[in-house]
Amino acid sequence: MEIRHLKTFKTIVEIGGFTRAADYLGYAQSTVTSHIQAIEQEIRKPLFYRLGKKMMLTEAGKHLLPYATEMIELYDKARHIPENDQEPSGNLMIGASESLTVYRLPSILHEYKSKYPQVTVTLKSSTCWQLRDELRQGKIDIAFLLDEERKEEDLHIEKLVDEPIVFIFPNGHPAGNTDFDHLTFSANETFLYTEHGCSYRDFFEEYLHKQGVLADHTMEFWSVEAIKQCVMCGLGVSLLPMITTRSEINEQKLEGIMVKDALFSTQMVYHKNKWLSPAMTAFTEIVRSQAEKWEASVKEARLAF
Repeated sequence: MEIRHLKTFKTIVEIGGFTRAADYLGYAQSTVTSHIQAIEQEIRKPLFYRLGKKMMLTEAGKHLLPYATEMIELYDKARHIPENDQEPSGNLMIGASESLTVYRLPSILHEYKSKYPQVTVTLKSSTCWQLRDELRQGKIDIAFLLDEERKEEDLHIEKLVDEPIVFIFPNGHPAGNTDFDHLTFSANETFLYTEHGCSYRDFFEEYLHKQGVLADHTMEFWSVEAIKQCVMCGLGVSLLPMITTRSEINEQKLEGIMVKDALFSTQMVYHKNKWLSPAMTAFTEIVRSQAEKWEASVKEARLAF
């Protein structure tokens, strides 16, 4: 089993067929077939079966795919090991939730690119649950999650800073003049949710359920920024991380109430089996350095409420 065989296998899965993979890789179709046969002979199991015109993965193929991805990735990383006197190079794939992409990562990325220009950084925004899956599949190197604290057997999870969350209201809303302990919602309230896969969305729904609030009027958004704009124009109320709403609340464009005892944090996550390349190691060091400054900012914001 060779790396080129595994690359062929992975390409077939991603592109959807032997013929397409051959065209993409510049191989004859017979070469693609021989690569797959070489793997099948070694593991003694078929990798694909045909369903109509489609090639589908067998159970053995499904089990092999994450290992193939990891081996290809390690091979690529090994090819980019720098000499002692060289800077880190290669590729770094980073995933993050929208909130952290906008409000936590820019200064980190700026410092990193300034220090290590030879590293190609790709940033992908997604939900917490999708990012965990992509870490396990080897599609991203590091994920940044705004999530409740949890343990995962296969993931290294490093808490960077606690992140308060707040209910936000349009100016003049009756709830804006109360506090968290006395917060109530009317029967006709419209609740603006982030998309599924976001932990504070789950918290929001659970909170309303515990309070006996019938959330009959709801809207779902893919964008935190869109939610804020809709709250400001009086469409409804929402629950968002404080880092995303602090400016608007300070500028009195929104009213906010901090949620008590909500344990969310910004977390840096990577797979426990991940090889920490020089590029990745340098990135994590900058993250930790930047995160040391966040605590004071969060403390100041808490005191403002």
